[in-house]
Amino acid sequence: MKIIRRIIHMFSIYGVIARYGLDELLLSTKIFRPLRLLVYFTPGYWILPKHLTRGIRIRLALEELGPIFVKFGQILSTRRDLLPDDIALELEKLQDKVPPFSEDIAREILEKAYDCPLDEVFAKFDIKPMAAASVAQVHTAELHNGRKVVVKILRPNIKTRINKDMELLYFFARLAHRYWSDGPRLRPVEVVAEFEKTLHDELDLIREAANATQLRRNFKDSELIYVPEIEWDYSCSNVIVMEQVTGMPINDVENLKRHAVNLKYLANSGVEVFFTQVFRDNFFHADMHPGNIFVNTTNPNRPSYIAIDFGIMGTLSTEDQHYLAANFLAFFRRDYHKVAELHVHSGWVPPGTRVEEFEGAIRSVCEPIFDKPLKEISFGLVLLRLFQTARRFNMEVQPQLVLLQKTFLNIEGIGRQLYPELDLWKTAKPFLERWMDERIGLRAFIKGINTNLPLLAESLPEFPMLIHNVLVKRQEESADIKRISQEMLHLRKEMQQWRERFVWILVGGVLMISSSIIISLKIQGFFNPNMLILGVGLGILGTIVLLFGWTNKQD
Repeated sequence: MKIIRRIIHMFSIYGVIARYGLDELLLSTKIFRPLRLLVYFTPGYWILPKHLTRGIRIRLALEELGPIFVKFGQILSTRRDLLPDDIALELEKLQDKVPPFSEDIAREILEKAYDCPLDEVFAKFDIKPMAAASVAQVHTAELHNGRKVVVKILRPNIKTRINKDMELLYFFARLAHRYWSDGPRLRPVEVVAEFEKTLHDELDLIREAANATQLRRNFKDSELIYVPEIEWDYSCSNVIVMEQVTGMPINDVENLKRHAVNLKYLANSGVEVFFTQVFRDNFFHADMHPGNIFVNTTNPNRPSYIAIDFGIMGTLSTEDQHYLAANFLAFFRRDYHKVAELHVHSGWVPPGTRVEEFEGAIRSVCEPIFDKPLKEISFGLVLLRLFQTARRFNMEVQPQLVLLQKTFLNIEGIGRQLYPELDLWKTAKPFLERWMDERIGLRAFIKGINTNLPLLAESLPEFPMLIHNVLVKRQEESADIKRISQEMLHLRKEMQQWRERFVWILVGGVLMISSSIIISLKIQGFFNPNMLILGVGLGILGTIVLLFGWTNKQD
């Protein structure tokens, strides 16, 4: 039944692709150019909507295919360096201009959530949404206390649709793992599982509200970024209400320039915000596409960020955090040998990898991009070389880092749009050096003493009793060790006895078997009469030896 459902779902996806002529578009790309003749056999070639550009067709197809495909389009929209302008401009609309659900449905969801008419909850409510994305849409409103807020409403039946798409993704991931030569290395099933977890987290708006509150606390009084305050009394699992903030979209670069915004400062502070979230707080916004980031231009010379949409947040284990920071720092210092060693020690490449060979491969990828601003770096070429290196050294994908990699690509894409002259390496290096010093340097040692000194002072009166308890425990352990030693000696002695008894029993058994053979031969007419005496004698001797071995005990 599942197979049939998947096949039907795949055909429905292909139907959307064909309806917008994307199968014809796919075959026109460079990679499929040798198969160009097949384009005349694709439905997209004959039913191609001639009045729509390719960018519009791609956007409409992704919107119709659902939330997961819209997410993919949002990620691509930040990579203006990898996409033609006409496609990138259309995909930007997926950030907050997805077709909304009807006003009646929005009202019905809210009144069911609050169990009362809408005007009893809000003094004013704009039933027309101000923005709509893949998972939810947003309305402006005003509370009865006069505070202006935004109301985010989860799309109806969104969980069912996402589960349906995830089932298909798992199907393709399992096929890739089984039949693709790079499947085990790329770990597609684990990557899809990580993606599913983040998507389901995004569907719980109470969780998003908690994420926003935590991020707001992390950047309290910060001049770099502002996080809106959550109205907890009005929020539930499918509705979230937060403070309304105003700012300029991060991707509206022309308007930012007209307001004389310091784009260099903005780009540099964006890098600092990212690394602060990842390394200082270990809690980072993992959906930082331009639709979720605005700019406060009150002070154009020192502008700040405004973040929204906190459904997808990332964290790292302490080990991954340390290895990442050390990797970044070694990379910024061009210490490729250290980068190679860290990859081996962290288990990201097989343990038998030759460090020197891996070092040379990393150098060939990274050296050409140093001392260059973002505008002069071809990240498409860099990614291609990185994939080739990963394949050559059988480097496995780390699913727990997928969110971070996606976020880093978003940040780099935004930085490229804001300030192409940005030197990413010089901006990030001082921050990471400071962080590493705080974690493992002298400052970390002093900080550890300052942190633990009150606890040690509080425990000082208990030290005599603790020492007494340790000594008593050691005595008890010594007694236990002595008892165990005696038991081991006794066991060894018993084993020796059983070994000796086994030898006697074995000899007795052999003698009795020999006796039986000799007597049976005599009965059949073989040998002389003296053989009977020998057989009986061996039998008697074997019986005596067997009884001695069986009953023998030693003290």
